[in-house]
Amino acid sequence: MADSSVMTLGRTQSLLVDSSVYDSRMTDTLILSTEDGGIVPRVETRVVLVGDAGGNEELLKAVEAIKIMEVPVVKIKGGEPGNECGEKLIKSIVNMDINMPCIKTFNAKEFGDGESAEFETVFVLTDFKSPDYTHLYKNEQRIVGPPVVLHCAQRQEPLLFSCRPLYSTTMLNLCLCFTGFRKKEQVVNLVNLVHHMGGTIRKDFSAKVTHLVAHSTHGEKYRLAVCMGTPILTPDWILKAWERRDELFSAADEDFRADFKVPPFQDCVLSFLGFSEDEKRNMEERTLKHGGHYLELGDERCTHLVVEENSIRELPFVPSKKLYVVKQEWFWGSIQMDARAGESMYFYEKPESPIIKKTVSLLSLNTPNSNRKRRRLKDTLAQLTKETEISPFPPRKRPSAEHSLSMGSLLDISNTPDTCKNSKLSKSSASASLKQSARWQVSKELYQTESNYVDILATILQLFKHPLEKEGQVGGPILAQEEIKTIFGSIPDIFDVHTRIKADLEELVMDWSEDRSVGDIILKYSKDLVKAYPPFVNFFEMSKETIVRCEKQKPRFHAFLKINQAKPECGRQTLVELLIRPVQRLPSVALLLNDIKKHTADDNPDKVTLEKAIESLKEVMTHINEDKRKTEGQKQIFDVVYEVDGCPANLLSSHRSLVHRVETIALGDKPCDRGEHVTLFLFNDCLEIARKRHKVIGTFRSPLGQTRPPAPLKHITLMPLSQIRRVLDLQESEECHNAFALVVHPPTEQDNLLFSFQLTAEDTDKSTWLKTLCRHVANTICRADAEDLIQCTDPDSVQVNTKDMDSTLSRASRAIKKTSKKVTRAFSFSKTPKRVIQRAFMASSTPDDKSPATGSEHRGRPGGSATLSVRTCSILSPSLSMSLSVSFPRSARICI
Repeated sequence: MADSSVMTLGRTQSLLVDSSVYDSRMTDTLILSTEDGGIVPRVETRVVLVGDAGGNEELLKAVEAIKIMEVPVVKIKGGEPGNECGEKLIKSIVNMDINMPCIKTFNAKEFGDGESAEFETVFVLTDFKSPDYTHLYKNEQRIVGPPVVLHCAQRQEPLLFSCRPLYSTTMLNLCLCFTGFRKKEQVVNLVNLVHHMGGTIRKDFSAKVTHLVAHSTHGEKYRLAVCMGTPILTPDWILKAWERRDELFSAADEDFRADFKVPPFQDCVLSFLGFSEDEKRNMEERTLKHGGHYLELGDERCTHLVVEENSIRELPFVPSKKLYVVKQEWFWGSIQMDARAGESMYFYEKPESPIIKKTVSLLSLNTPNSNRKRRRLKDTLAQLTKETEISPFPPRKRPSAEHSLSMGSLLDISNTPDTCKNSKLSKSSASASLKQSARWQVSKELYQTESNYVDILATILQLFKHPLEKEGQVGGPILAQEEIKTIFGSIPDIFDVHTRIKADLEELVMDWSEDRSVGDIILKYSKDLVKAYPPFVNFFEMSKETIVRCEKQKPRFHAFLKINQAKPECGRQTLVELLIRPVQRLPSVALLLNDIKKHTADDNPDKVTLEKAIESLKEVMTHINEDKRKTEGQKQIFDVVYEVDGCPANLLSSHRSLVHRVETIALGDKPCDRGEHVTLFLFNDCLEIARKRHKVIGTFRSPLGQTRPPAPLKHITLMPLSQIRRVLDLQESEECHNAFALVVHPPTEQDNLLFSFQLTAEDTDKSTWLKTLCRHVANTICRADAEDLIQCTDPDSVQVNTKDMDSTLSRASRAIKKTSKKVTRAFSFSKTPKRVIQRAFMASSTPDDKSPATGSEHRGRPGGSATLSVRTCSILSPSLSMSLSVSFPRSARICI
């Protein structure tokens, strides 16, 4: 028989309980039926703006935009119809139309105690500490803040229901748990703020908890959060979110909560043992950076002793029970996870293996002459050897015991399955190898080095690349995908090729005969090597720079590298040292193939094959070097574009490369003013001329929009080398030192121009520079006589000198000249007079006025400014003629 419970549309807060009770929502339901088949009448829905909320125009528009609100359906158990004395729970949430216009009031008490079941009312308040709020909260009314209304209107969602007063949606859908708090009042205040921002609280930590608010790094909840990767934040996160409660944002945003992460070494006082001074200083700085403190070794206030386990065999004192003695991996692991790691996994222990203890006890038998004990000892040692071979973490070799590997051999990793095969291969064929030829010996060395190289590539991928790419990392991704791709490049492709080469070499060595071909194996994979190596080798420098930059800027990445570097698989080598192996591998293979060829008989077919294999490797390396040169050339062009402001875009070309760069000072007034510091960028087909930028006092460009520093140079002209008619090597004299000039004929000019410069860099040889320039000019215009383009000339013949270039008077003169030009431009209303002057001057000139067409010593002699002034006086007024004599000083034209 059904109980006498009744279902009704809840309006009063007395019918509402914790929102965690319900787990379903029914949408677009306006009429509900009770369990006994009765129909529940429709209720009126309304929104009431209290106090200052009624005067907010933006809020009024938002209320008008919201047409639907969420209404709870309450089920009452154990009561009679119309009686609300039974157990109450929310069965579902329904959407109902807001069928009454919003109401404004300055006195919430006029709505009584809200016990009427005719209305579902939502009160909007701006102040959750006002008397109106106290009255409404006491009567269990439904209260929201303006941000909730704005949030729903912006998203076009129904007005949210909450069983508690809800001011904003800052923590909507967040589930928090607290740990480490001792003051109950502090927790109560934080819980209320979380509820007001839409969050929920869990007493016990579980998978449903999205954020842990921790006052310390102790406790089981903290450990669980670290293991599950749950963000661990300080109480300030909640307080700061409440300060910004009127903003529409989520407190879960990474950019916001990043400033409130609990540092991994909070509540920790560290000391360090067994590290070098530089390492210790680095670890002390990182301890402070990540919220901890450090003291000297032996201080009783220390909570942790971090030990370098590879160098410390005995602790200098007996640690107290409160002191955690941990390996360095705990320190770096905590930084990598951005949370304090559990100490139990990293306790320091004396480097004594149980296997070694067992061996010592067996070796100290009192009856060594006993055959039975001898056999037992022999079996035990054999078992010990076997266990040592398959141990995943064998004892690291002492540096003094490591033998130097032969040419081409690389890092020896002794804990991989492939290396175990190598040891078994050497043991099984130890006696046979003595009878084999020298050709087999070198072939076996090629296989061994190839096997070691493949192991190194596997280590790079398994220890570094794959963990960095793994999803769901504790603390989030350590590096961005672009950075990972830049660092590792085509390492997977190289690994695949050499894995196949290693398999073929292994088969060859295991089933050896003198007529087996080693060269065929290399030739078989030469095309794959061409595809795999250039992308990595060309960008290896960029890969190193990325590692160094990320290690400085990202502490978690630095810790990740430190952890892996200490592992036996890395042989205590850094990632950069491991990544340089592919750069070194192909030359070492070529050397080994040469050795195999030397020990190969002339009538052996492999002799010719080996020569082809060596040539193919040389072609691969040549291809790599050529690609690298092109890549570096393209990078240099981009550097020029970034360095020169206003540099034309057509400078970027796949067929163009930077040849040389020289620093000079302009000696004439072309292509810029005398005394300007000019940089010449010589490309294989053009010459970029740029001057040093003058200091800009004011600018309209916003500094926030600049992603790079301002360009130090200003573009003047990009001149094709085909425009250079002659290169003048100006003779050394007292008034001219280290100078040269270019006779240029631009297509926009009728006559030749003279560009004169003085080299300023002491390490730039003028003769070498001019020969390089002429060679590329000759290549551009398809001439074989590059040397004929250089002509040694007296500087006086072209009126060029370097005297007093750096004097105070010269600098002052150049400053006055620049000011005069600026004034002339400021008062110039049209450029037409200049063209009129040029046409008039050209019309009045005679053949006698022009420079001779023959004779290189006269070809570069310009006309004087006095002549220009005299010829313009007959056309213009005296005042204009005077300004022209200032604006147009001695020209660098060969003829006008």
